[in-house]
Amino acid sequence: MKPKFLFPLLILLLSIISCKEIKKENSKNNTKSTVEKNDSRIKLIFDTDANNELDDQFAIAYMLLNGNTFNVKGITVNATRNDTDVQGHYDEAERVMQLCNLKDSLPLLKGAEGNFEEISTNFNPNEYDGQDGVDFILEETKKEDVIIVAVGKLTNIALAIKKDSTFVDRTKIVWLGSNYPKSGEYNQDNDTIAMNYVLNSKIPFEMVTVRYGQPSGTDAVAVTKVEVDEKMAGLGPKAIEPITGRHGGTFDNFGDYAANLFEHIFEHFGTDKVTPSRPLFDMVALSVLKNDSWGETKSIPCPILINNQWVERPNNNRKITIWENFDRDAVIADFYETMNNPKYVSVK
Repeated sequence: MKPKFLFPLLILLLSIISCKEIKKENSKNNTKSTVEKNDSRIKLIFDTDANNELDDQFAIAYMLLNGNTFNVKGITVNATRNDTDVQGHYDEAERVMQLCNLKDSLPLLKGAEGNFEEISTNFNPNEYDGQDGVDFILEETKKEDVIIVAVGKLTNIALAIKKDSTFVDRTKIVWLGSNYPKSGEYNQDNDTIAMNYVLNSKIPFEMVTVRYGQPSGTDAVAVTKVEVDEKMAGLGPKAIEPITGRHGGTFDNFGDYAANLFEHIFEHFGTDKVTPSRPLFDMVALSVLKNDSWGETKSIPCPILINNQWVERPNNNRKITIWENFDRDAVIADFYETMNNPKYVSVK
């Protein structure tokens, strides 16, 4: 072959190879897009006061080991009055992540230590209490369709709205809190001003009720210490790296740690029951997202809390969703099923 024909032939061969590579890359991208499009898992950020008592820990383990249901983008923590140091809540969340072999695999960030009123007064959007957690929430919800499951006070959520008003248009809040329509409740009382600020915004809002002492709230989704002692021993995956528990001791699975938390919880809260029990409030907020038949919902005009009393606003065009009447047995059975057959959430 003459040299003058070699160059055009070389160009032709390179073009064919290049086209094949482009098609191959497009095929990869299309496959990825299809997978993402067909991913029905619930994308969420979990906002918690993890060191408050013991239901947060159950909720985190349940979430992290339900990888077929939840696509967890990260965990943010805040401080409440049972532990006013946000570091304690961070440490406890990290312990549970370590027991689930997911420490350092998912973002864990500190949110607000103080309350909304003190942080928002003379608010500096470039430097404020809770900035790491709040900014993470804001940025993640800009990337994709992510909801916020909040199981503590609503300070981080209120701060996110305060800093970026467009936040209300790109997510929804599922909040474990309130004795609505009655007064009181721990999460609500820890930052009432933050709660009212969120309620008065446009952000879609679902309230998973607590209702102390009532069969219609998450207070009824309880387990006894006897049941925990009998069923929890050794449950969950074996931790690669054991933890030192909140009350001391060494643990390499969540079941044993949960039993230890139950052992000590009544020292703090006491009990007047013959058979001591504790509700797993926070876990219920996740379980009804997994299966909405495990609770009942109703839509109401958004009320407001004034002087610790709920005030109805029947003419309010803003509607919120109330969750109540939970299937205690189904929720608890699914928790045990999750512990016995864990599916890790995927990590980036």
